Amino acid sequence: MTQGPSRPPLPGGPYLVVGLARSGQAAARLLAERGERVVGCDSGSPEGAEALSAAEVDARLNTDGVALLAGVRCLVKSPGVPREAPVVAAARERGVTVLGELELAWRLLPNRFVAVTGTNGKTTVTELLGHIWRTAAEPVAVAGNVGTPLASLVGDLDADATVVCECSSFQLEDAEAFAPECAVLLNATPDHLDRHRDFDDYLRAKLRIFANQGSDDTAVFNDSAAALRGIDLGGCGRRIPYCRGADPDCELTIAEGVIFAAGEPLLEVTELRLLGPHNSDNAMAAAAAALATGIDRGSVRDGLRTFDGVPHRLERVAELDGVLYVNDSKATNVAAATAALRSFEGGVRAILGGSLKGGDFEGLEEPVAECCRGCYLIGEAAERLARDLEPASAAGVEMRRCHDLAGAVDAAAADAKPGEVVLLSPACASFDAYRDFEQRGEHFRALVGGLEAR
Repeated sequence: MTQGPSRPPLPGGPYLVVGLARSGQAAARLLAERGERVVGCDSGSPEGAEALSAAEVDARLNTDGVALLAGVRCLVKSPGVPREAPVVAAARERGVTVLGELELAWRLLPNRFVAVTGTNGKTTVTELLGHIWRTAAEPVAVAGNVGTPLASLVGDLDADATVVCECSSFQLEDAEAFAPECAVLLNATPDHLDRHRDFDDYLRAKLRIFANQGSDDTAVFNDSAAALRGIDLGGCGRRIPYCRGADPDCELTIAEGVIFAAGEPLLEVTELRLLGPHNSDNAMAAAAAALATGIDRGSVRDGLRTFDGVPHRLERVAELDGVLYVNDSKATNVAAATAALRSFEGGVRAILGGSLKGGDFEGLEEPVAECCRGCYLIGEAAERLARDLEPASAAGVEMRRCHDLAGAVDAAAADAKPGEVVLLSPACASFDAYRDFEQRGEHFRALVGGLEAR
């Protein structure tokens, strides 16, 4: 496996790291370990931030950080910090270099990168690629938005290891020179419109994954995704499209239940352990990236066959009295929830709702009408969901408002008949009631466990 090219140098310090959650803490520690002068700040008090003092980071909490810019030459922005934050805007006005944590860590890692982004499926594909590399007995590190901060790998990773990196739009919007040897864009549908100005702004952030690629790099993309069809991806990477249907222009295709690579059968869709047709698309994306970067077909096939999936993504929790309970807490937008609903042939009892992210739920009306027997609406989004799903309700899908997730699980379990599915696929963020989607999914698991104990 070849090593990635040299990276642009970092600007000199002193550094101000803004946002001290997981990624920010990793970036601050990395810079301090390099002997740099580092000040970190956060508008709140994230867990673990106070311990940065032991790493010789001057951590300032509960501040917007504007007063800390004096003398700073580089601001490192954590993904959760918006571009419009006062300290970021002030830094740019003063000519201070602004880098994201993704860009910072990539410049310090000489390894080959396979980077994955998309509105939905990026964690599944990132973990699946890591599994394929391990199946091929090739060294790999999985990091980025998937959970392990990229900055934490610097200095601890063998040079011959490939970094498979999940990249969010929040990370990519700060990318300046970031140029992965293989970049993957799975799809793009409206999301995070509370953070991005509009869908075009969000899509531009996603396309940053290709922007700096050279002619020796590869750009894998879903040619069946409406938002990507016919657009200029940017960069100079070799295009590797994948799509549904027997399209000779696509490197990987699905036709008659078989995934083909370069026109030759790779494996049957029924061999995948992942639920849902959207996960067949994810399997094509992973296979395209792995084959393009030199993993042999046998290892790709074996990796696809043996991958069990990722928690909180169409995760089978239990089957009780003939009813299947599925945790899809990661479905925080309409497109993800639509894919989850259409993974089952009907008889779905869907738990929907949570905190709002901008946008509406009208795109759910058709899949709800097609697939659901009932919907159980929770959280601050319940009223908007009820309004946007009124056509499905008029068509006979029962809509029930529930006080919270526990009430929704109890109600859905009481209503469900053998052969039906109780599906947590909220189409919303979780922040009105939970720390994150993981905590929400873990609560769902526990509630289903309580049903088993009755």
